[in-house]
Amino acid sequence: MENIKTERLTLRKIEQSDYEEMKIILQDEKLMLIGWGKTYSDEEVYGWIDKITEQYEDLGYSYYLAIEKSTNVVIGIMGILPVNIKETDYIEIAYILKQEFWGKGYATEGIKGCVDYIFNVLNADKCIAQVIPENTSSSRIAERLGMKVIDDYMRDNNGKDVFHLIYALNKEEYMQRFNK
Repeated sequence: MENIKTERLTLRKIEQSDYEEMKIILQDEKLMLIGWGKTYSDEEVYGWIDKITEQYEDLGYSYYLAIEKSTNVVIGIMGILPVNIKETDYIEIAYILKQEFWGKGYATEGIKGCVDYIFNVLNADKCIAQVIPENTSSSRIAERLGMKVIDDYMRDNNGKDVFHLIYALNKEEYMQRFNK
């Protein structure tokens, strides 16, 4: 798997040497409780990185460390993930940005880079994003990319059912929208 590069970001594989950066993200209550329903202990952070490393080996993709090119600062994680919802397999885009980088267009830019990778390198026909309705910023990002709500469901977030919208985007619509 190669790095994904955008105008301002480099998305690269996460490694065990990124433990301290991942700990900052995975232990931040404001970031983690909304989307994942929990924070991670020190030991769970190591385990999470191991899981991501296995996905690289098995699939060739997973979460990436999102690094601002001009400063070399880690701004969060962005990913391309396998997911099964209602007995259907999808490729999902997902992200978590540190709060100080919200509202600067990084999520849209990085996720667009992930979508380009899904359609041009993985040659998939469709990708999805799962969003809780209260997360209006993530809904706007999905919509900016041309995604539309195709379904909803109750998702288990660490023992608690949470309502999620499923946004989808097909390759043909994306290519037309962005003149690719």
